[in-house]
Amino acid sequence: MTRTVFCQYEQREAEGLDFVPWPGELGKRIHAGIGQAAWAAWLAHQTMLINENRLSPLNPEHRALLEKEMEKFLFEGGAERPPGYVPEGAGPG
Repeated sequence: MTRTVFCQYEQREAEGLDFVPWPGELGKRIHAGIGQAAWAAWLAHQTMLINENRLSPLNPEHRALLEKEMEKFLFEGGAERPPGYVPEGAGPG
């Protein structure tokens, strides 16, 4: 049986995550109020941030930045793309 949550990112009922995806209180908050589609959207955004900014999830400063961006993306609607970012396949026309 799937677990449903009111997804704070999508502002609707959604299929919830099967696991706590991040350590600590933020992970519990995500598990309780973020759906699978929203988490997938965050993972894509996180990948873009890591690649564009050359971040390492093993670096404590980079990890703290990613955590801050995760909270903004999922709960505050304030995620931004790095300056000059061009989505793959959307090169100069």
